[in-house]
Amino acid sequence: MTEELLRLSKRMSELGLSSRREADEWIARGWVRVDGKVVSELGSKVYPSQRVTVERQAAAEQSKRVTVLINKPMGYVSGQAEDGYTPAIALINAENRWAECKAAEQFHPTQLRSLVAAGRLDIDSVGLLVLTQDGRVAKQLIGHDTDIDKEYLVRVEYPKGGRLPDADLKRLNHGLWLDGKALLPAKVRWQNDDQLSFTLREGKKRQIRRMCEAVGLKVVGLKRVRIGRVKLGDLPTGQWRYLGADEQF
Repeated sequence: MTEELLRLSKRMSELGLSSRREADEWIARGWVRVDGKVVSELGSKVYPSQRVTVERQAAAEQSKRVTVLINKPMGYVSGQAEDGYTPAIALINAENRWAECKAAEQFHPTQLRSLVAAGRLDIDSVGLLVLTQDGRVAKQLIGHDTDIDKEYLVRVEYPKGGRLPDADLKRLNHGLWLDGKALLPAKVRWQNDDQLSFTLREGKKRQIRRMCEAVGLKVVGLKRVRIGRVKLGDLPTGQWRYLGADEQF
């Protein structure tokens, strides 16, 4: 079988060395070698069998990139500022850092540069939101092939009275369609009388609210409590902490 040439930046992303944007930056700086030779031309192509390595400076720069966990309050948008609403990044300053954050990092305003939300959380939802400067983390959480699940606690009302029928709970777990597509199986179970736990592997726009609507439930409150292996824990509302060196999603 003949090998197909791939863009070097795409290959670096596939290998988990960097995001594509970082790859282009490093190639331009002469920090990338293919089979031991420096390749500094953007758009260069490689065969999958070729060995791609990066210089120490690239790894050092990557290790300085921070990932921040915030307990997003109601009324903040997760990404860009919109319609007069404040983005969650506005809460990241020295005063709002959680006193119990154990990371050795010192906060510096330069950390806010290219700090982007890895995934969304609606303006009227609260809980765990990840902001990162590290392209590898963003790809892990929001890349097309991500298999990292997210857990939400959802307070609901059933306007029809009584209890949601078991058949509808089963549909929430598997069997619903949104935007003309079948949803991936979810794990949905009762936590207590008015609260469901949802564990999802995808994040369509307002997905949980729309899933609940489809079975006649009204969402009263929605909080994300876990992304992969990282939990919201005791992080207070409106405060943030760094992702620890020993933590993995």
